[in-house]
Amino acid sequence: MDIEVLPVACLKDNYAYLLTRPGSDQALVVDACEAEPIERELEARGLSLAGILSTHHHQDHVGGNERLVRKYGAPVFGHASERHRIPCFSNPLEDGESFSIAGFTGRAYHIPAHTRGALAYVLADVCFSGDTLFAAGAGRLFEGSPEELYRALYLVLGRLDPRTRIYTGHEYTERNLEFALFLEPDSVAIQERLAEVRAARARGEPTAMTTLPLERDTNPFLRADRPSIVSRLGLPPGVAPAEVIRRIRELKDQF
Repeated sequence: MDIEVLPVACLKDNYAYLLTRPGSDQALVVDACEAEPIERELEARGLSLAGILSTHHHQDHVGGNERLVRKYGAPVFGHASERHRIPCFSNPLEDGESFSIAGFTGRAYHIPAHTRGALAYVLADVCFSGDTLFAAGAGRLFEGSPEELYRALYLVLGRLDPRTRIYTGHEYTERNLEFALFLEPDSVAIQERLAEVRAARARGEPTAMTTLPLERDTNPFLRADRPSIVSRLGLPPGVAPAEVIRRIRELKDQF
């Protein structure tokens, strides 16, 4: 299944993502942050909206649901627990459940950490991680625990095919890499990625898309088992990765 993914900049630093297929006039949107930019892209491309995939209930990810549903009648997918939190919610999904709509097929993975009902969506070779995994970072633990974030990053998203393209919810990459470099100041991989991201942002290009191999080289949350990170945090060797993640999250919240 060939899928084209179009990032749509919304609000201050959010992304919605339009999903299209060759020869089809129907599209899906992941995280309808606000309606107007999404409508403009749909109209410019002659597309109709067939469905909305919400990764979680925060307003900056679902603020466009009501208007888009009124205009297109599109169903809204989300985790079953979000029924009363996501506007216009209609199609509940459980962990590991597959779905199909308008020629698109995918699977939902429950990854509570940022919020209790957070989902990642995987369709063919693309994944949408919402605010759980960011490029070079991870989301705040508003409703979950470091143990749940460990599970999401290492045991769910971390087991995706390494070729999977991962699309994240916010343009936080540059700041995340600055923090990563603070933790690993001698990392050439982080230095090079930060330079690339700064150049891309100077050109007005999005940088919230990533892959697992890139994250394992430069994202501290996916390097919690690395001795260099453990030592930098002043933690004892052999400490549980979830405890390392806890400390990384605390430091990032203050950075």
